[in-house]
Order: sequence, then structure tokens, then C-alpha cells
Amino acid sequence: MSITGHTVLLLALGVGAVLWRPDGTTVGAWTLGVVLAVILDAVLAPSPRQLSILRKPTDPVRIDQDTTTVLQVTNNGRRRLRGVLRDAWLPSAGATRNRHRLALAGGDSVSLVTPLRPTRRGDRTADRITVRSLGPLGLAARQKGFDCPGTVRALPAFPSRKHLPGMLAKLQQIEGRAAVRTRGQGTEFDSLRDYVEGDDVRSIDWRATARRRTVVVRTWRPERDRRILLVLDTSRLSAGRVGDVPRLDSAMDAALLLTAIAAKAGDHIGFVAGDRTVRATVAKASRTDVLARVSAAMSQLDPTLVEANWRELAAAITAQGRKQSLLVLLTPLEPAAVSETLLPVLANLAARHRIVIASVADPELSAMADARDDIVAVYSAAAAEVALDARRRTANALRQLGVAVLDEPADALPVALADYYLALKSRGQL
Repeated sequence: MSITGHTVLLLALGVGAVLWRPDGTTVGAWTLGVVLAVILDAVLAPSPRQLSILRKPTDPVRIDQDTTTVLQVTNNGRRRLRGVLRDAWLPSAGATRNRHRLALAGGDSVSLVTPLRPTRRGDRTADRITVRSLGPLGLAARQKGFDCPGTVRALPAFPSRKHLPGMLAKLQQIEGRAAVRTRGQGTEFDSLRDYVEGDDVRSIDWRATARRRTVVVRTWRPERDRRILLVLDTSRLSAGRVGDVPRLDSAMDAALLLTAIAAKAGDHIGFVAGDRTVRATVAKASRTDVLARVSAAMSQLDPTLVEANWRELAAAITAQGRKQSLLVLLTPLEPAAVSETLLPVLANLAARHRIVIASVADPELSAMADARDDIVAVYSAAAAEVALDARRRTANALRQLGVAVLDEPADALPVALADYYLALKSRGQL
């Protein structure tokens, strides 16, 4: 049972009675009357147990995007029920306006909508539902909690989605749907057309030319059905923040943009995430649902304060298939970690796959290296230069193994990785 503000107001009105007759009997009589009224009101209030509550499923949503959860509330009793329902969620689910007034006659049903705006990745769950059924006087209410499980899956943010239309336009141009046709090693035959000045004479189809009695050339398009394997490092280094965003979140953004483009290009995408152990994998996903499956796998990931075990991750890469792939390693370019954990297994991987390392660079490091305002800034600049030089030497060592290195700020990394992929497509190297 609970009391309402009307009870407090009724007790406050007793001050007038006390002023009119200021003695203990007046106070006791007024208080007793209010208590009896509250008890009577609570007894007469309809029982919340006569309600049945059903929660409808909630679709996944990306972080900081709006969605809703819907409750279907039915009054199975005969009496009219007035009251309040509170739909409680974890704070990170971002539930707002979650208190709903009820006024249900017997047999009536109502849908109650609670807005949600998740602020953290993963499955955000609902807490208990609390219903207060008011008595006819509005002084007291009968209260009951309901277990009505609910979950909204918060997917990783995808801010680089804004670049997707431009990237798909480049892809269409490369594939020959626009005016430009490309040819390179590993491309597939597309169609025949008449020769125009400037065409590569190696593209002339002599048999078709003999049949048509006019010079005919072959047109080409990049090969489809290539394999892209994304490997996401969730070790302690991915927990570092660049600006106000963890490196892991920025790496996820780059992976999602590449996944969306590669799926449109007709390539097969695999996904592995882990640190000391493998945390998530996506394999054999269709091109239509691979982005959703990769997003769902990422939603359950958080940085782990351990070192990456690249031998374990390399085994997971091999388990996805030995066919040559574009292997995208989304890992911080930290010299000590790369030399101790990644380099020992990189040579074997580079022998079978084309590898690119995508790392989130910190612009503050470059800004620190350029500062010369005072003696403290000079010492900081020297330290920054040492760190930047170590990153450059690490990148050069990786390139000598045939590994491409993209070390870009968080907002530029998704575009740089997508451009690298499209450049391989245009040259017929993928």
C-alpha cells in the first residue's frame, strides 16, 4: 500500500482544526480520521493482480538513436481501475516518459509506449513494472510489481554511414555501371562493345571482330565473390580513448562501412573479434544480412584489460578458411604490442592473405609534437616525437612484410579503409 499527495494535503488541512480547537484531542481525532479514510480507500481500491501485461518485442537500434517499447495492458477484472504504471529500465537504456496513467474499465486494454534511447552497446534490459491502483477517494493505492522481461539490443554507432552513398557511387563506377570501365589482373569478362579510340588494344576480341566485321573489344568488371575477413582487436589497447571515443568504437565504425560496401560489391565477409580468446565470429553470412550480423556480434563486445593473443586469433582466421582473402586487422599500431604479439604470426598470415592494418591515430600526439610555447611544451613535444617516430618505424617494418598500414584519425579511418578496398577493386587486385 502507498499513500498519495492527497493524504498529505488532508493532514495539512488539520492545521485549521487545531487552530480552531488547539488541544491533543483534536489532533488525535483528525489523525485517526485520516488514517481510517486511507485504510478504507486502500481496501476499496481494485487489486492490480487483475491486470495482465504483455511486452511486445523491440527491434535492435544503434546507440543514440530513438526507439520505443510497447506494453499491452489488459484489465481482466470487472471493476474500473485507475492508477499509475511505471516501466523501469536500466539507466543506459535511456527510458523517458516511463510513467503512464491508467484508467481501464473491466475488460478494456491499452497500449503504453515508452521511448528508449540507448547510450551503451549490448542488451539493455527492463527492470520490474510497478502498478499502483488508486482507491475511490484518491488517498491510497494498492501496489504490485510485475516481472515482464524486455530487452533492446543497442548496436554500435555507425557515424560513417554518411559516406556510404559516395562510396557506393565509386563502386558503381568501378563495376562499369557508369561510363568508366576498368581492366586489371583478376578481373571478370562483362560484355562486348565497339572499339573507340583510346581503348587498350589488348582488349580486342578478334573472333567477335571477324564475325561483326568491325573492331570489338571486351569490357571487364572487378571480380565478385572475393573474401574479406575483418579481425577486431578487443585487447586493452582498444580501450584507450582518442578524443572522447574509445579506439574500439572507432574501429567498429570503420569495419561497418567496409562491410556495407563489400556486401554491395558481392564479396563474402567474415568477422573475428578477440583478445586473449576469441570473443565473437561471423561466418557464412549472406550478403543481405551480413551487416546486421556483424553489428549484432559487435554489440556484445567491450575492451578487455589483457594483451592480445594473436596466435589464438590466427587460428580463428585459419578456421574461417584457407582461401586467399583481404585480411583487415583493426588493431592499434602500438610498437611494443605489435613487435611482441603480432609480428611473430604476421609472416605466416601474409604468405596466404593480402593484409591491411587499420589503426586509429591520435591527432593530439601530432599537435603536441608541434607545440613550442614554453619549456614544458618543448619536453612534451620531444616525447611526442619519440612516440611518433616509433610508430613510423613500426609501420615501415610492417610494409616490408607486404602489409599495408592505414594509421588515420578516427573520423578519417573509415573513409581511408574504404578507399583502399575500392582501389584494390579498381586495379583488379582483389
